[in-house]
Amino acid sequence: MNHQTSTQHLNTQRPQITVGELIARFLEEAHVGAAFGVISIHNMPILDAFHRRQQLRFVSSRGEAGACNMADAYARASGGLGVFVTSTGTGAGNAAGALIEATTAGTPILHLTGQIESEFVDRDLGYIHEAPAQLAMLSAVGKAAFRIRNAQSALSVLQEAYRLALTAPRGPVSVEIPIDVQASLLDLPHDLSPPSIAPMAPDAQKLDELSERLKLAKRPMLWLGGGARHARQAVERFVQMGFGVVTSVQGRGILDESHPSTLGSYNLQKPVEAFYQTCDALLVVGSRLRSNETLKYQLKFPKALYRIDVDALAQNKGYSSDFFVQGDALLSLHALADRLERDRAGHIDPGLIADLVQAKTLAKAQVDDAIGPYDALQQAVEQLAKDDLWWVRDITLSNTMWGNRAPVLHHSRAGVHALGGGIGQGLPMAIGVSVANAVLGQRGTTLLLSGDGGLVLNMGELACAVQERAQMVILLMNDKSYGVIRNIQDDIYGSRHCYVDLHNPHFETLCQSLGLGFFHLKQPQDVLQVLKQAVAKTQESHVPVMVEVDMTAWGPFKTKFAGPILKKD
Repeated sequence: MNHQTSTQHLNTQRPQITVGELIARFLEEAHVGAAFGVISIHNMPILDAFHRRQQLRFVSSRGEAGACNMADAYARASGGLGVFVTSTGTGAGNAAGALIEATTAGTPILHLTGQIESEFVDRDLGYIHEAPAQLAMLSAVGKAAFRIRNAQSALSVLQEAYRLALTAPRGPVSVEIPIDVQASLLDLPHDLSPPSIAPMAPDAQKLDELSERLKLAKRPMLWLGGGARHARQAVERFVQMGFGVVTSVQGRGILDESHPSTLGSYNLQKPVEAFYQTCDALLVVGSRLRSNETLKYQLKFPKALYRIDVDALAQNKGYSSDFFVQGDALLSLHALADRLERDRAGHIDPGLIADLVQAKTLAKAQVDDAIGPYDALQQAVEQLAKDDLWWVRDITLSNTMWGNRAPVLHHSRAGVHALGGGIGQGLPMAIGVSVANAVLGQRGTTLLLSGDGGLVLNMGELACAVQERAQMVILLMNDKSYGVIRNIQDDIYGSRHCYVDLHNPHFETLCQSLGLGFFHLKQPQDVLQVLKQAVAKTQESHVPVMVEVDMTAWGPFKTKFAGPILKKD
């Protein structure tokens, strides 16, 4: 080879990058705007690449569980992929509970975690930061888990993890990368594009049969779950035909909840159940009909129950299906509407929607009456919701009593809540929503409804919220106890109140020390004024603001909630 040929060969060589930088570049190609996590010696090649390239925002959470919750909420609010980074061993294990939440909610997440040096993995040597069967642990709490074993396989593993996370039914996928592999070199690939993911098309013959069944219905309803959040345009076609709508909590806002044709998530109250008995068909789309939203599967539905779901295993879950179509919610509903629109005009009972409105009015009145003095708080949040509101909720008594149904949500990504029932996840979720709004330029106020017990559980993330200049208002419902558990003890255990009373910090002093804004909401008549001041402060100063509601001063709810509502005839 002469000198000229050698020079030409060198000029055509591709630059070499580390696997850590490959990960950064892949996420950029996938249009990931932000990632969350805790820096560690076992993920530094990845985070160093993030820092050097400055193409995505990295949020330093105070714990791995919080990082996962932030990525989860970021994905829900943005409609894209959530990404978080942890260390190996204990660091990855800390995220397990939050990964279960993401799995429950079907949130697409890419979890990048470190691993010890390849030479020592799986040898049970007691190597520092080693976790026995880490992949098995991550597989158990997510949709899948992979290990990148060498630089040559890194891109293909990332692409497959991306595909799985975003293929319905969606969920979190973990990718484990030994520290030596993260730092190893490879040629910069020509193409770093993520794989395209096509939605599942329904079977045409199945849709023909389902349409023939629905043509016979005079009073049909749609039940919409989280799997139909992207299907508003198709849902609106059914509303135009005269269908009524009800949603799970996860499906709220698919149809604007101010629309007269929707019950929202008022789906458990007796007036609603009585209304269902006047309907002759219920089409369930993208919902598992979860226990806490169906009176433990005892809620009486219309006689004919049909289902559309991308997950074949959804058929007959909880309730028997009279007919099932597997397919993407948007594609299936549009194709079904094509078949029905010609024949449905004038055939649906024109009194259906009037009866739905009456049932919703009665159900809402029951909820409003049950919360007693806190109806003033609910009404104030309703006023805020007339503007753009991102409604984030932790598992707390107030959310169960009213937050899962009010305020009115205007789009399907406006509501983010801890679907799996774990407390303490609301605070990091609110940070994730705030970051999504900032990165994507989405308008609106992030409002978190949290209890005192849940907030203290992840209290370290308050520091993260201040550091990230998160625009958010924390509505802290402080009853100095685990309120739901206390009520259960009253209901079942002879009012033996054990282990439910909580010693809390002085929240105003805490906020001052961290740099949060603070308001103390002492009486119901001040609620709207104080909330407006809090919203204005976070928008103007770019700091989170806490509004503490002293529930011991406000008094109890009019009706006690003591665990999941059971069927009572």
